[in-house]
Amino acid sequence: MTSPVQPSKPTRHLAWRIVEALAILGLLAPLTLAVAALSGSGHRWIDILAQFTAPALTATVLLTALVAVTRLWRATAFGLIVSVTLLVAVWPQWFPVQPPARPGAPELTLYSANVHYLNTDIARMRRSIDQADPDIIVLVELSLQTADGIERLLGDHPYRIHATLLDQARGPARSIIASRYPLTRIDTFDDLLNDVAAVADTPLGPVNIVGVHLTRPWPYEYQHGQVIQTENLADLRRTTTGPMIVAGDFNSVSSARIGRQVRDEVGLHPAPGILGTWPSSLPSIFGMTIDQVYRSPDLTFTSRRLGRPNGSDHAPVVTTFTLAE
Repeated sequence: MTSPVQPSKPTRHLAWRIVEALAILGLLAPLTLAVAALSGSGHRWIDILAQFTAPALTATVLLTALVAVTRLWRATAFGLIVSVTLLVAVWPQWFPVQPPARPGAPELTLYSANVHYLNTDIARMRRSIDQADPDIIVLVELSLQTADGIERLLGDHPYRIHATLLDQARGPARSIIASRYPLTRIDTFDDLLNDVAAVADTPLGPVNIVGVHLTRPWPYEYQHGQVIQTENLADLRRTTTGPMIVAGDFNSVSSARIGRQVRDEVGLHPAPGILGTWPSSLPSIFGMTIDQVYRSPDLTFTSRRLGRPNGSDHAPVVTTFTLAE
């Protein structure tokens, strides 16, 4: 009986060299994303790349572990370098500096979510809100079809202010702030999608609450759309006094161009974003944290987590905040 012919050692060695070369080539893509994010460039093409650093880090760590198991040491070393570079790029998004809380100051819980214009599952949204037990709720892209169910959805939050966008290509939608504390409407600004703003009379004192939904980034919408909308947010900030919380769908991570603009021009700082919010169909470690909550310097976040799924393609965000020391 003839034994099967086995590949020679040089042939096997060449095959593994090719596999290792392909792994290293594959790692160049996440390295490019890291370099784009670390460059600090505001160019629209580079900004698009900078949005994907967090899921790229997860994928790179998994790939590096795989090549380590197969003992492809050069690819493993390169994967570790890329992973560290991505971690440096992602760090400001995941772990922004938070000032210490003022001793004895009460905490407030905020539930914010893009609930999606086609989502009419009021029962599921209500279960998500009930689990969070928030003091204040900010919802964007709320279908007008849910109007008849607002009491069922927000019955525990009797103070409400909403704004309606009627010319959206995907149909009319509503942004709403609901609260356990009295609200006073703030006149907002043009060109910020689904914006709504109010002053909440809270145990911390008056707090400005703003709900926003920025346009999608270029090339999906006009190239400077998000920049203009953030400039309008800066204009609003200049007309208000006191603490401010801005929450909603920014269609951008906090470490990219828009996040830097919010920090530098508006003077607001993000909540930690280690778990991604979109798309909610993926494990959160593979998601992008484009649903943000920002605070003024006189406030601090004491926690941030994802809420129970509410039927949207975006995960809700639950934050607690209080006065900064």
